[in-house]
Order: sequence, then structure tokens, then C-alpha cells
Amino acid sequence: MSTNSTYRKTYPISWDQLHRDSKALSWRLLDMGYFKGIIAITRGGLVPSAIIARELDIHLVDTICISGYDWKDKKDEADILKTVEGNGEGYLLIDDLVDTGRTAQLVKEILPKAHFATVYAKPAGRPLVDTFVTEVSQDTWILFPWDTESQFVTPLAGREKA
Repeated sequence: MSTNSTYRKTYPISWDQLHRDSKALSWRLLDMGYFKGIIAITRGGLVPSAIIARELDIHLVDTICISGYDWKDKKDEADILKTVEGNGEGYLLIDDLVDTGRTAQLVKEILPKAHFATVYAKPAGRPLVDTFVTEVSQDTWILFPWDTESQFVTPLAGREKA
């Protein structure tokens, strides 16, 4: 979990849940019209983008690469590692999560005409997203399946109070 004290809770997401939630996002996007392609925000948007691309029968998938976190904390400034051409018109921009909205704001400046969709949204970043599936409280750290391993954890009743 992040060492940042703003996160008081954790919300683990399994591979199965991520797949179901990404498919639910696909259902919401299905009736919105034609998208000529997907732009995944790496790295978190890669897995949801693959699922959504399959469900919406989209074969053109590109990436915009932004590094806003190291392995445990937010960086002071997000780094754009790779961008895409154009303004995003006709494209679906996918990320796993919008948290504070910092990455979302940056990407929306680069691709203002893209339809921005995330699987999960927190209140601070939610206004920047066009479509999402699940809202999570701002003080929750989401543990994605690519960041976790299966191991024993102490039951909630046995943990020390913070």
C-alpha cells in the first residue's frame, strides 16, 4: 500500500473482478457509437483496454505512456514517456482508475476530443471522466491484481487501530 497518509483503506481487486468491471464498462460504452480505436493510458489502462477492445470489437489499440507514480507513491510531476498524434477525435481513452485527476487532466489536454473512460473513479478525479463503472472513496488505495500476490492477511478484527 502507498505510504501516503491520505489512504486509510485498501480495496483489493481480483483478476475476475477486474474482468467483470471492464466488461461492465464495455456495456456502458457499447451504445455510445463507433470508436475507431482505443488509446490505453499505461500501465494501468492496458488490461482494461484489452478487455474493452475485445468486447467492442476494436482492433486499433495504441498507448499514451505517462508515469505519475513510482512503485509506492505519487511523483511530484507526471512524466510523458510516449504520446499519440491528433486530438483524440473518434478514440476511446482508457485507464484503470482516475484518482486525483492529475493524469486525467494532462491526458485530456493532449487528447481533448477523446472519450475518456475508467473502470474506477474517485471523487476528486470523477468530473474529468466521461464514463466509469465504480466509484471508490478518495481515501482508498486500490490494490490491482498486477500489484498483489496471494498470501495470508490478518483479519480486520485482529489489526491494530490506526
